[in-house]
Amino acid sequence: MSWISFIPATSFMPIQATEIAKEVDLLYAFLIVSSLISFVILIGGMTWFLIKFKRTSVDQKSAYITHNNFAEFLWSFIPLVIMMVIFYWGMVIFNKLRIPPQDIAAEIHVTAERWAWTYRYANGKEYYSSANEPLVVPANKATKLILTSKDVIHSFYVPAFRAKQDAVPGRFTELWFEPNQPGEFIVFCTEYCGTKHSGMMIKIKAVGSEEYAAWYHAEKKGEETPADKGKALFAQKACASCHSVDGSRVVGPTMKGLYGLGRKFADGSQATADENYLRESILVSGAKIVEGYPPAMPVFQGQLSDDDVSNLIEYIKSIK
Repeated sequence: MSWISFIPATSFMPIQATEIAKEVDLLYAFLIVSSLISFVILIGGMTWFLIKFKRTSVDQKSAYITHNNFAEFLWSFIPLVIMMVIFYWGMVIFNKLRIPPQDIAAEIHVTAERWAWTYRYANGKEYYSSANEPLVVPANKATKLILTSKDVIHSFYVPAFRAKQDAVPGRFTELWFEPNQPGEFIVFCTEYCGTKHSGMMIKIKAVGSEEYAAWYHAEKKGEETPADKGKALFAQKACASCHSVDGSRVVGPTMKGLYGLGRKFADGSQATADENYLRESILVSGAKIVEGYPPAMPVFQGQLSDDDVSNLIEYIKSIK
């Protein structure tokens, strides 16, 4: 696609702070160029026909244009090919944006509420955006955000990364990115959420690996990590009486190595044990019964806060 490089997307787009941003801009430039060419052919052709076949007298009959099957085939087939190329190209980029790589360097929980963001790190650090705290991430390494909302739908959008994902109450969504340079990048909420919607801007601060490690392992703001809190809650709610953590079989499925596994249910359906599956299974245990196990777990909906559920999930994810 080097033939369209004469239109640098960065001249009218934000900086390209990820490698995927470059791919998104290239596709965008292709769409602009192909649309321009189509416009010129269509409007130019219409103008040429208007001039060429203009009636010069009242009695003149319109010119007769013979039917041409080949021409009709071309003006239908060529746009179809172009549309299929755009569809496939867009699908490839969409999958890259949505499917995080295996080597995630940082996983951060981000919770939206009117009109601020809270970010929690795996070691217990927790920050509130209204205190002007940036979301610190490592540069040149992949970061995964697990998003949710306490009230209405919000949307986490980083123009420099060309990355956007909704934060939805009652469920988890994922967003990942890999900044290709240190720096600060603006985050917008792009889902209207109320009177102070425009004020939900925060900064992502990407720093070098060594600086990030030093910051990450500095004095923690929280006394316990989310996984530690989840472990305590796991014991408090007597979860171990039905779910082992060492792989042994008891009343319910073991928690060891559960996260990311494929699950088969009594009704024949299947799912992957991701954050949303774990959340549903904790709150509404009867929603999906794992094949070979009885529906014996109590319902915890209304008894656990969103933070409690997130902490339990982090603990389950830590059981390898």
